[in-house]
Amino acid sequence: MVREYIKGLKCRECGREYPLNPINICEYCFGPLEVNYNYDLIGEDVTRDKIMGGPNTLWRYKKLLPVSGNKIIDISAGFTPLIKAENLGRVVGIRELYLKNDSVNPTFSFKDRVVSVAISKAIEFGFDTVACPSTGNLANSVAAHAARAGLNCYIFIPSNLESGKIINTQIYNPNLVMVDGNYDDINRLCSEIADNYKWAFVNINIRPYYSEGSKTLGYEVAEQLNWETPDRVVVPVASGSLLTKIYKGFSEFQNLGLIDKFETKFTAAQALGCSPVVDAFNQGVDTIKPVKPNTIAKSLAIGNPADGYYAINVLQMTKGSAGAVTDEEIVEGIKLLARTEGIFTEPAGGVVVGTLKKLVEEGRIEKDERTVIYITGNGLKTQEVVANVLAKPYRIDPTIESFEENVMSVKE
Repeated sequence: MVREYIKGLKCRECGREYPLNPINICEYCFGPLEVNYNYDLIGEDVTRDKIMGGPNTLWRYKKLLPVSGNKIIDISAGFTPLIKAENLGRVVGIRELYLKNDSVNPTFSFKDRVVSVAISKAIEFGFDTVACPSTGNLANSVAAHAARAGLNCYIFIPSNLESGKIINTQIYNPNLVMVDGNYDDINRLCSEIADNYKWAFVNINIRPYYSEGSKTLGYEVAEQLNWETPDRVVVPVASGSLLTKIYKGFSEFQNLGLIDKFETKFTAAQALGCSPVVDAFNQGVDTIKPVKPNTIAKSLAIGNPADGYYAINVLQMTKGSAGAVTDEEIVEGIKLLARTEGIFTEPAGGVVVGTLKKLVEEGRIEKDERTVIYITGNGLKTQEVVANVLAKPYRIDPTIESFEENVMSVKE
C-alpha cells in the first residue's frame, strides 16, 4: 500500500487547492502555490530515530519532501557541518555562535538542496529538459544535477557574472545563455520561455517543489543542536524564499512533535546595493519597493524578490530584525570569517557576517543569544571581490639571508 504524504498544491493567498502539476501560480488570485502535505500521515511515520537512521544527505528527510518517486537525483547534498564559531563569536561579541556551512555542498552552495528536489520532481513529471534563470550558484547546481540525470539543460545568466561561477557551470556542458540584463530581466525572459517550451524551469514552473529543499536547512540545524532551535538565525536574503523555508522547517518539526515550541528570532541580511526586504521591514511596511541592484553580492541581487512579502511576515512574527551592509563591509565580512574560522565565503556570506557584526554593535542582536548564521556559498567562485584587498606576499631568493632580510626583519 502506497502512503500518500502529499495532498497537492495550495495557494498561499486564497487557499484554493490544485493537483500536483508543474505550475506555480494560482489561476484565480495569482498568488504563489506551495505543497500541501498530509501531516497526520507523516506524523505516524516520522520519528527522530528514523531520521537519524537515514542517509547523511538532505534525503534523510524524504518523507517531508515533495518527491514520491524512487528516481532521486542525489549528488550527496545536505547534512553539512554546524560549526561552533568561538573565534568569530569573540570578535563580534556573541557568546554562543554557530555557522551552518553550506559552502561545502557538491557545487559549493545551498542551491544543491533545492535543485536535488526540483530535478527529482521534474523527472517524476516526465520532463527531459531542465532550465533556470540564475545569478550563478543555481546555474552551477542545475547544470551538475542535469548532467547526473542525463537531462537536456538550458542555463540563463547575466553576462557580467563572476568568471568562477561561469566556469563552474560550463564544466557540466549545459546550453549556457548569457543575457545582457540583471536577474529580474532574465527571470521575466525565462517566464516567457516557460510558456512556450515544455521545459522544467526549476525556479518557475517547478518552484513550489524546488523551494521545499530549503526547509532542510531548518531541519538540520535543529537536529544538530540536539533537537533544539537557536535563539536567533541570520539568513542572507535574495528572493526571500530561503528565510521563509527555514522558518517552515522549524514549524514542521514543532508540529510533528520532533522539537519543543520554538521561539527563534529571524534576522534578514542584505547588501545595501539591493536591500528591498530590509528597507521595507525597517520602515514598518510589508510592501516591497523594487530596486535596481548595484552590489558585489550578485547572488543576492534580486531587486524584485518573489517571496519578499512572506519574508517580512516571518520577521514580524518572530520579532526579528533586518540589516544591510555596504560592499566594503561585505569584503570585510569575508576576510573576518576567513581569518577567524578558516572559511572562505562568497559575498553572500560576507553580507551575513557584516550584518551580524553591525546589529550586535547596535544592540539589535543580544550577545547572550544562541545564534546560527547561514553561510550559503563558497568564496572560490568569487575571488575577484577580494583579489585587490589582500596582503601582498613576500618574495625572496632561496637563501636564509634573503629570508631573514626580507621577511623576519620586516615583521620585526
